[in-house]
Amino acid sequence: MSSLTVTGGRRLSGEIRLQGAKNSALPILAASILSSGETVIANCPRLTDVEAALEILRHLGCRAEFSDGTVYVDSSSMTGWDIPDSLMRRMRSSVIFLGAILARTGQATLSMPGGCELGPRPIDLHLAAMERLGAKIDERGGNLICHAPGLKGARIDLATPSVGATENSMIAAAGAEGVTLITNAAREPEIRDLGSFLTALGVRVRGAGTSTVVVEGGRFRPYARHRVIPDRIAAATYIAAVAAAGGRIVLRGVCERDLTAVSDAFRQMGVCLAYRGNTLAASAGERIKPPLTVTTRPYPGFPTDAQPPLMAACLRAPGTSVFVETIFENRYRHVPELTRMGADIKVDGRVAIVHGGNPLHGAIVAAPDLRGGAALIVAALTAEGETRIIETKHIMRGYEDIDRNLQALGINAKRVED
Repeated sequence: MSSLTVTGGRRLSGEIRLQGAKNSALPILAASILSSGETVIANCPRLTDVEAALEILRHLGCRAEFSDGTVYVDSSSMTGWDIPDSLMRRMRSSVIFLGAILARTGQATLSMPGGCELGPRPIDLHLAAMERLGAKIDERGGNLICHAPGLKGARIDLATPSVGATENSMIAAAGAEGVTLITNAAREPEIRDLGSFLTALGVRVRGAGTSTVVVEGGRFRPYARHRVIPDRIAAATYIAAVAAAGGRIVLRGVCERDLTAVSDAFRQMGVCLAYRGNTLAASAGERIKPPLTVTTRPYPGFPTDAQPPLMAACLRAPGTSVFVETIFENRYRHVPELTRMGADIKVDGRVAIVHGGNPLHGAIVAAPDLRGGAALIVAALTAEGETRIIETKHIMRGYEDIDRNLQALGINAKRVED
């Protein structure tokens, strides 16, 4: 069991380069098998979720190598169409391989995915989309047995703008014959990035990043190169860190337009954000104030993944902060751990009320999930003494070298593998 020890009470100072977006890298890695050739994916973060995706690719018969922030995938030797339970359980978003495998091989066998338990994340939307494209799906003993001798373009009307279902639909549609129209699509920047990757593969994609996406499938180049966009959630976490601890940091490799809702919330708190090209300087003084009510919504609203670290930063702001979580019903699993550090947070259903300005103290706490773990790190920065965070396997799923980045920003942070 790994742990991360953070000593609080120090102001942040320093400069780091932002990692590539985890939520872009995973669907792009899945889509790489469409080409039947080699793809080069630059700015790919080295995370346990990414390593799990590479293991899935290797299990399918692909060559997948990671070198200096770049992943090389050669799918010309791919022979498999199944993903065993042991690999599916390592990553909740492993279901994103469904559309890619179906499009490439005409069949797929997957077990139900694992990952963070944030409440119901039904894959019904994914399965319905595959069926619209012509797949036959049988659910047996926790497994999905799928057959699709030839996917055909179709109209896919998503009941909700699910990011994963939009991505799976786009990837499968890229391998389908004809034109696919996806309505009520998710608009997140990661969808736009997937569209750019599919375009690099030779697929005609229009509207990626809007509520209506059109994919003309069936043609692929044997080689493609793509650079993953910056990770906006990691950026939000480091901004939350400087809001909590005070000081000034510089983030290189950011995308300002993808951080609009996040920037607005932190500016309401009195955090100074200065963008210049792909560089962000973020600074916070001795006092910050609560933001207006933060309601998580699909993009371009405030992202649910940024809610836990922002909540942790609000613990330093005297007054009351209100959070309304509309995406995941179990997104407040970090709250009991924060209260162990002295936080005053009341949760009523999907609403959390934070009374900030009270001193926090170091404690032994457990990361309940990926973003909840990030919240504990942010809180530890402003707590008195040492905080030991256990179950950091969740944090490593989404943050590359977070201990080294904290050290580069002047924080005494040490990761230990027990």
